[in-house]
Amino acid sequence: MSELFPVTYFETCDRFAAGYFDELAKAAKSCDLTALNTIAEMVRETIDSGNFIYICGNGGSAGIANHSLCDFLKCVRTDTNLMPRVMSLAAHTEMNSALANDISYDEVFAYQLQSMARPGDLVWTVSSSGNSPNVVRALEVAKEKGLRSISFTGFAGGRSRGLADVNAHVDAQNYGVVEDIHMSFIHIITQYLRMSHMDKDLLGQRKF
Repeated sequence: MSELFPVTYFETCDRFAAGYFDELAKAAKSCDLTALNTIAEMVRETIDSGNFIYICGNGGSAGIANHSLCDFLKCVRTDTNLMPRVMSLAAHTEMNSALANDISYDEVFAYQLQSMARPGDLVWTVSSSGNSPNVVRALEVAKEKGLRSISFTGFAGGRSRGLADVNAHVDAQNYGVVEDIHMSFIHIITQYLRMSHMDKDLLGQRKF
């Protein structure tokens, strides 16, 4: 397992930045990138079948889940015939606050999945710790409903690492580093799907 960062004092921000980027590079090298092959194929199959991808997370991971809509609904569709159906379960403050207040914050994602998810849909969780109760519950509901699932984790991986059908893990002990690579995974998967489904003659002409 990787070590904590930072563990020593940095005199200036540029030196901290250099250390941070070193940690980012080490964490990236530690990742089993073959998991992305499986995830990309699962996502493609879900899109092809017209099913929904439900993605969720808390805090910075909620930001990643929400941001992913841009990459799926704009990036993946551009120059391709792919028509993703993606929903971030973290995006609706009104729904999540109502469920948290009236039922339990642990159930904010699970409750939505119990109502909306259908056979063939894909559940995708993003959690640095992998132990957020509401994320774990989302994966449990996926299993109960027979849905395929993906988890992004960091640190030790937590319960989410083993609950999902496919896990992409970042061996790092810094939230920023883990979240940066999780966001990169989203960019990589969506740009790969666009690239692999577009006219190859357009490569080098289009911005990604």
